[in-house]
Amino acid sequence: MLPAEFTLSDDFEPATYEDWLALVDEDPAGASFQRRLVTRMYEGIAIQPLYMQRGRPGEGGRDASELAGLPPYTRGGRATGNAVGGWDIRQVHGNADLAALNRAILDDIRGGVTSIELRLDAAGRAGLDPSDPRASDLAGRDGAMIYCLSDMDAALADVPLEKIGVGLEAGASFLPAASMLIALLEKRRIGVPGANMAFRADPLATLARDGHLPMSLDDAMTTMAELALWTSCSGCDATAVGVDTSPYHDAGASATQDLAFSIATGIEYLRVMERTGLDVIEAAEQTVFTYSVGCRLFLEMAKLRAARRLWSRVIESSTTGKTTTPMRMRVRSAARVHTVCDPWVNILRNTICCFAAAAGGAESITTSPFDARIGEPDALSRRVARNTQLLLRDESNLHRVVDTAGGSWFIEKLTDELAENAWTILQEIERKGGMAEALVSGWIAEQIEPVHTARLKNIARRKDAITGVSEFPNLSEDRPKKAPQNLAGLRSAAASRLAQSDQSAIGKRSDQPPGKLVATLVEAAHAGASIGQMTEAIRGSGEAVRIEPLKAHPNAEPYEILRDASDAHLVARGNRPTVFLANIGPLAHHTARATYAGNFFQAGGFEVITNTGFDNTDEAAAALAESGAAIVAICSSDKLYEQHVVDLAPKLKEAGARTIVVAGRPGDNEKAYRDAGVDRFIYIGCDVLSTLTDLLAEEGVLR
Repeated sequence: MLPAEFTLSDDFEPATYEDWLALVDEDPAGASFQRRLVTRMYEGIAIQPLYMQRGRPGEGGRDASELAGLPPYTRGGRATGNAVGGWDIRQVHGNADLAALNRAILDDIRGGVTSIELRLDAAGRAGLDPSDPRASDLAGRDGAMIYCLSDMDAALADVPLEKIGVGLEAGASFLPAASMLIALLEKRRIGVPGANMAFRADPLATLARDGHLPMSLDDAMTTMAELALWTSCSGCDATAVGVDTSPYHDAGASATQDLAFSIATGIEYLRVMERTGLDVIEAAEQTVFTYSVGCRLFLEMAKLRAARRLWSRVIESSTTGKTTTPMRMRVRSAARVHTVCDPWVNILRNTICCFAAAAGGAESITTSPFDARIGEPDALSRRVARNTQLLLRDESNLHRVVDTAGGSWFIEKLTDELAENAWTILQEIERKGGMAEALVSGWIAEQIEPVHTARLKNIARRKDAITGVSEFPNLSEDRPKKAPQNLAGLRSAAASRLAQSDQSAIGKRSDQPPGKLVATLVEAAHAGASIGQMTEAIRGSGEAVRIEPLKAHPNAEPYEILRDASDAHLVARGNRPTVFLANIGPLAHHTARATYAGNFFQAGGFEVITNTGFDNTDEAAAALAESGAAIVAICSSDKLYEQHVVDLAPKLKEAGARTIVVAGRPGDNEKAYRDAGVDRFIYIGCDVLSTLTDLLAEEGVLR
């Protein structure tokens, strides 16, 4: 008779983690457990192959049964998470042409977007009018040409501002831009308290990205605090302050650095807002954190969970635990992971980023159009971007589960480690005098550089693969074509609009009564004041601050430089640099390495001439001579290499080969192969980028 219950423990001895580890360490290949199965991350965290209850967070004293909506908010800022209404789908718009900008915004709203964000152009973000000589190369670049209230009105024509949230990406001009938006609401007789706005005043992020502010840092911080005070007292359903970590993430920061810099910035802003008259809770409720997430799914989910815990600890410490408030979080797909080459793959990257953001508990998510790095996104790319979110939300019901990753021993442990490591960096920033001092002194850049260098090394060796770029490139791809905008005409039109407006003079900052600066600028916006005028009025007497800006480093950039050079060579000469594959022996012997070599060289923009294999070395040499290629890669098995390379290499040189490459490690035969004429060896783990760069230089493609 069968037992009522079947349990493995009746027939097998219980296995412990130590038993498993002992067996794994007996790997027949001789590699250690630490080397073969443990993954080292840029964050200084070692990812184990197995996580068990023995390491579950909470055993050290912290309650592992945290609930969403309760401190420390690891599992979410609200008890129901996004389960009731879903997350806010926010898309960024920055077309220089205001008419085209408005059409794109209305199209996105009709397509399901619930809020939009206006990105001002480089001139507007710097506080310059298009007629200003300093704006000659900035007007219309990377953003919308919004310089006054009438421009804002045109950009948001027919947008139901009482229903659709509006955020601003205005750089140093956050107060003039906010004043124009407030004035627009008043002009349309929309109750300001009911409007959903995000002014996103973030002087430190602007300084980090651009390297300068049009005023002193103290004046910029005070202006930010005054905007927060006005917003808090006005009853607006709005936030004044943003903490955007994209300048640091784009420059190559690790997840722990990203977290530490954001929390340190938040602390800096809390202190300034407190001095202006807001208490900690009021100041925190005026602050929205924006994080960039990439394609490391579990890491990004854990990062967002850790961010809420860290901020909760700051608020708890600042209020002695009497009152608290959760972090307000917006997440965007990281610009760093998007590619110009094979941009269609960005659709998949966006899906991963959006999944990580939603599962990590983001309240608002932005997915960048797949062609954003190529130029102004078109209707198709915007549609795909918003539909990616709609599919994950409305069809996959991703928002229905609060804290999807909660309870996973791996995710909980990773969340803990990220929070702990970020807190250590945060303490170091505080010892440096705070985020502002750390940024201005160059310390922040110094911390990011080693992480970027390590990542660049892994990208160069294809340890960090980039699909469609360093792996599986497609030289015949059909990239989206972008028609150039008539910037000269748009600049002239913008300058004419300002010249025709009734611009009233604004008193200097020193003339404004305390707390009246925002109201004064709103009145000025109504009167037709330009963004340049308003910026000049609030400049203050302090000297404008300048630092070395953080340079953005897209992951694919090193390979895209090579591809661009190959494309230019194709246009100028009518052909790409070529590599001939000398495939030796039957398919079974050469296919694997021929495929590897083909991907290897195409990643650098080389056209690869391949074949089904040669039975002897003379045939291979003759085929090379006919191809006219100067670079040849010998591809076969180690067994056939030993039989043919020494004989084949001299014949290839005679047939016109300048550079001979062998696909595979040479082992003990390296000297013999080199003596025969082999110049290079390519294999998994070699420096792909350096090899391709050298070969393109030999071909005269790079100089």
